[in-house]
Amino acid sequence: MPAISRFYGITIKMFFRDHNPPHIHIIYGEYIGVMDLNSMEITAGDLPINAQKLVKKWTSKYREELIEMWNTKEMRYLMPLR
Repeated sequence: MPAISRFYGITIKMFFRDHNPPHIHIIYGEYIGVMDLNSMEITAGDLPINAQKLVKKWTSKYREELIEMWNTKEMRYLMPLR
């Protein structure tokens, strides 16, 4: 599963042959989570609230690009939060 961004100790990954709905996988230390790109809600995992807020902020910025990546299966690295 390729990493598509890293920021503040958070790694964002996307499987390109994964099940719907479109989603990303989040790794933060020993914590993991899955975010649905349609609802922008954490649907699985145990990410701390602060990490969830950062991921939601990042996802809001890149939502269109993330859905395009999901649909085209063409990976590219997206800039981290600053």
